[in-house]
Amino acid sequence: MLSLSHPEIYNKLPFNQLLTILVCILLFSCDGSNAQRQPFSEKPKYTSYPDGAGKYEMPANFLEALETPSPWVDSVFNTMTPDERIAQLIIVEAFSNKGPAYEADVMRLIKDYKVGGIIFFQGGPIRQAKLTNSYQAASKIPLIISMDAETGVGMRLDSTVQYPYQMMLGAIDDNGLIYRMGAEIAKEFRRLGMHVNFAPVADINNNPDNPIIGYRSFGESRLDVTAKSLAFMRGMQENGIIATAKHFPGHGDTNIDSHHDLPVINHSRYRLDTLELYPFKELIKHGLGGIMVAHMHIPQLDTTRNLPSTLSEPIVTGLLKKGLEFNGLVFTDAMVMKGVTKYFPPGEAEARALMAGNDVLERLTSVPKAINAIKLAVLEGHLQQADIDKRCKKMLAAKQWLGLARYKPINLRNLQKDLNPPEADSINKALARASLTLLRNRKHMLPLRHKRRLKVATVAFGAAKPTVFQREIRKRIKSTDFVISRKADKKETKKLKRQLRKYDVVLVALYGPSITPSNQLGYSEDAAELVKDLANSKKAAITLFDNAYTLNQFEDIENSRALLVAYQPLTEAQKAVAALTFGEIPARGQLPVTVNRHFPIGAGISKDKPLVAVR
Repeated sequence: MLSLSHPEIYNKLPFNQLLTILVCILLFSCDGSNAQRQPFSEKPKYTSYPDGAGKYEMPANFLEALETPSPWVDSVFNTMTPDERIAQLIIVEAFSNKGPAYEADVMRLIKDYKVGGIIFFQGGPIRQAKLTNSYQAASKIPLIISMDAETGVGMRLDSTVQYPYQMMLGAIDDNGLIYRMGAEIAKEFRRLGMHVNFAPVADINNNPDNPIIGYRSFGESRLDVTAKSLAFMRGMQENGIIATAKHFPGHGDTNIDSHHDLPVINHSRYRLDTLELYPFKELIKHGLGGIMVAHMHIPQLDTTRNLPSTLSEPIVTGLLKKGLEFNGLVFTDAMVMKGVTKYFPPGEAEARALMAGNDVLERLTSVPKAINAIKLAVLEGHLQQADIDKRCKKMLAAKQWLGLARYKPINLRNLQKDLNPPEADSINKALARASLTLLRNRKHMLPLRHKRRLKVATVAFGAAKPTVFQREIRKRIKSTDFVISRKADKKETKKLKRQLRKYDVVLVALYGPSITPSNQLGYSEDAAELVKDLANSKKAAITLFDNAYTLNQFEDIENSRALLVAYQPLTEAQKAVAALTFGEIPARGQLPVTVNRHFPIGAGISKDKPLVAVR
């Protein structure tokens, strides 16, 4: 489509715009306001402009603000070169744990190309805050700061709070808890000087073999996914952070990871309209601020061979913007992913993404190649300069709404403490307790009753030392702790099986390789055989602290006398299981997905109040 030459295609700005530049400088030197902390539902104060424009009242609605003419937006826009207007539509990645050379490369993109924003990944909160302050100070126009933080900033940063993945949240009946989580995440985002969270995941995961969504989805019910996505979105947006639902038009039914290849979705238009698109439609109706478009090929929406949805005008402009009337910010998924780079080289891919109708390009392979290719697309008539300008103003309007018209650096004092508030622990505790899903409780094994001479053992698969769960059990009853590797051999498992024979009750905890849920737990054949033996022993209560789908990796697990799913080995989840084991809290969770014929969606023995153990 695009030729390889890159001729100069733009003239310099008119000289009379120097007056406007002076106005912009004056604006940036004004005292800061608290607009950045205003929830979406509140009106920031009037903003005064010294250019004769008088008072400007910020619209109360974010989407309205994107389309309302603004003196600040116009004044800043008029100082920008055509290249800078393109760069304003680019968000580059940044890490705070890669050292000075890497940080200098990011700084170069900010200074030399005037990119519009940053998406932060791994690192630490203090280091990120310092980098943010440095990057913002170097930027001609304040940067929009984003993060892919589906479970809060702890998903990316050390020494901060991590909340559950969405599968665990999908087991919860009370969506108000999810709203509270979204609100607290927004608070932590604002404290770190961030503005956009690429969450919630609004994909309906109806494919157990999905390698990339799975536990990141609220589940397989379109109504539950929609309700919980809405609660998460409102929690963030009503507290000043732009929520960005993903991955449009729905990434839940694929067995290919778009990081590594281009998935193909062959569903009918009726199926797409009534299932995959349903959550996005409802979120749009309720004021969603952003949407991320996935890299997938969907023949029913665009027949162009090997064309990712990100680069499809019928999907981005035709379906999303015109058909669903979405007026918020449209972000591409990462442009470094194989789902797009497999068939389109750097530069051409970004140009095509803008031609398709995306507003913001995220994580590019090469910023200079992208800018040159986009300029060439304008010269050759594939893109209109007016469309670039309109999206640039849209980005600036979002920045003004977020308080960046009067940017203030992040205050580093007490930052670590502020990012670990008591409210976060309280929310995590409530989420964990509400999500516990009791799938089996034969002969009312739980709650466990305190009986004289009852011999209790705890076994932690996948642990090197006694776990939080085991320590919590020991606080309540005399027990003996055992730990065994997920890779245990026959000798180890045979020894443990022999040791457990003398116990009346065995409380089993199954862990995966990480605090993040897994698609494959990686148990050895011998370790899995021992789990099977315990499930059939009629004296074991088994808890899976991992992805519910991995129940399928244990033969006869459905025969367990008691079986719980806790979804993740979070500290509060382990404490909650111990409390439930002794009847201190009720079981209220329900499976958000179908695991197999034994465990369908909605399965879960639920009680309205705690079971009181007989002592």
